[in-house]
Parts: sequence; structure tokens; C-alpha cells
Amino acid sequence: MTENPIVSFTQMKDGTEEDYLLLEKLEKPFLALTADRVLEELRRAGEITLEGYPLTRLEHGLQSATRAERDGADIDWIVGALLHDIGDGLAPQNHDRMSAEVIRPFVRWDVSWVVEHHGIFQMLYYAHHYGWDRNARDQFKDHPCYASCAEFCERWDQSSFDPDYDMKPLAYFAPMVREVFSRKAYDPAVVREGFVSALTS
Repeated sequence: MTENPIVSFTQMKDGTEEDYLLLEKLEKPFLALTADRVLEELRRAGEITLEGYPLTRLEHGLQSATRAERDGADIDWIVGALLHDIGDGLAPQNHDRMSAEVIRPFVRWDVSWVVEHHGIFQMLYYAHHYGWDRNARDQFKDHPCYASCAEFCERWDQSSFDPDYDMKPLAYFAPMVREVFSRKAYDPAVVREGFVSALTS
């Protein structure tokens, strides 16, 4: 039986070039399975009902993505809508930022910015009921993605809590997730830093 190769160090600062080339080689199969792990997290979200809401976390994402596709959005926006709350399970207090970090290496810059900030933009619809500032999002009013985030929330997020909406199943969106997560991470041709795209065709 051949033992799995391991590095020679116990502190990273002592690693050799050979060690780090080995790690790079061994990491490739793990990175290739990122889409599978994302899809599995979505399946887990299907087992969790949003407290007080009549649907699961997965159904909310599916409904958001279905609305995005029906509005003519491209694959980056559709996957962004599907995964905009994927951070909820581990980081409910800052799920928007965690969700953005999951997709950031693989989608356009404006999509990850919108996902990162959708939480504060959503406050428009409910914050006043708690005595909070519903216009807190106005701190970003001069940002080039402000209008995109407002539109994302209005069209696809705040409207997607309807258990009777005819949403597409996860299997329908899985190939899109696989396509996006198969991209080269942080490819400038994909990220397009500073470019703001239309949400709908």
C-alpha cells in the first residue's frame, strides 16, 4: 500500500518549494469539486424552513433564480440570485458577505458586490418596523452598483417568499452552478472589475 504524500513541515514558514508544489497538486481535485459542495449546501438548505416563512431556504433561492432567469438575466445574475443567501447556515448575522465570498472568484464584480450588500438594501422593506434606518443603503448611493442592488432586491429577493410560485428545481440550475464554478478563479476576463451589467435583457 502506498502512503499518501505529505509535506515535510509542521510550520508553514519552514515549507520548501517541493512541499508547496505538492500541495498545489493535491489541492486540484478538491478545487474541482467546489460546485458539488455548493450544491450539497443548497440541498441542506432545502431541509431548513425559514423561521416564520412558508418555504425553505433552498426554495427562496430557487424562486429568486427562477425570477432572474424569467427576467432575461444572464448566468452570473441567475447563479448570484440562487446563491445570494447560501451563507445563512453558518453566518446568519453576515450571510450576505459570506455568500458573496463564495461566488466572488467566479462571477462578475458587480454580481458579487450586489450579493455582498443585499442585506442592507433589503432593510428598506422592514427596518422601520424595528425602529431602524430603512434607508441605511443610501450610504452607497454614489456607488456604481447601487441601482443594480436596489433592482436585485426589488425584483428577485424581497418578492421570493411565495410558496405557490412556479419555481424551477435545483436540478435545473445545477448545470449553471457547475459552469460558473468551473471557471478559472479571479479571471480578469470574468470578473471585469468596474463593469456594471444590466440585470435584465
